[in-house]
Amino acid sequence: MKYIVFINPLAGDVGTEKADETIKLNGETEYRDITKTENLREFTEGLGGDEGIVLAGGDGTINRFINTVDCDALKNPVYLFPAGNGNDFYNDVVKNYKEFCPPAFENSPVLRIDGLLKNLPTVTVNGKTYKFLNGVGYGIDGYCCEVGDRLKASNKKVNYTSIAIKGLLFHFKPRGAEITVDGVKYNFKKVWIAPAMNGSFYGGGMIPTPAQNRKSGKLSLCVMYGKGKFATLMAFPSIFKGEHVKKTKMVKILEGEEITVKFDKPCALQIDGETILNVSEYTAKI
Repeated sequence: MKYIVFINPLAGDVGTEKADETIKLNGETEYRDITKTENLREFTEGLGGDEGIVLAGGDGTINRFINTVDCDALKNPVYLFPAGNGNDFYNDVVKNYKEFCPPAFENSPVLRIDGLLKNLPTVTVNGKTYKFLNGVGYGIDGYCCEVGDRLKASNKKVNYTSIAIKGLLFHFKPRGAEITVDGVKYNFKKVWIAPAMNGSFYGGGMIPTPAQNRKSGKLSLCVMYGKGKFATLMAFPSIFKGEHVKKTKMVKILEGEEITVKFDKPCALQIDGETILNVSEYTAKI
């Protein structure tokens, strides 16, 4: 077997040497920069039957891949070597979906993931439609990605927990929201986050929708709302264990096949960690 290993210099840990240590023992390797590979879709469609694809990166790398390549039609196996900052998809798979993504090699972190790259949900934002893997963050989670992008551009260290705390206390203002789930409308005040999720994890370890199942045919929406900044700040850490859902006076979980979220003022939105600015609404479908 020959393995085409796509690396992403924008990922937290490019991981070339680590990936090579495990993959080269099982076949020939060829490395490519996924950010510089022209006609990625045509390239993957032209691969032979004895070639596999390895993504050495994190959620952003997979997001780039699924929005360029027709994964529903792809016949070659796709593997993941976790080399990103958060690796939320990888962590979700290891915890909840081992039967769909078996280990590729003995004593190796590499997983075969093409079983979870088909029939992915989509999100439409500002007239454009994207596939997504984990979730669509809208609210202070999108704000955190916006600030993180600015810090990265200035070669400064990024601490998303610190950004979230400062955002809650000083910079991010909650929105009013009209939310429609499968045709049923809901209205919320003081909305801090409203992510639509395909998986359980996002944001480097947060679990906004702990009961969400990638194979259920539905998406889950988590709305954290109604409280001021100090009460929200006190409750926010519980999202890292998924225990925020017990706070039913400020957290609502909704499920459906089509979810539209409209904010009364625009803010940043993130799709698997990729930021889009000045968004007033989004629609997610599965």
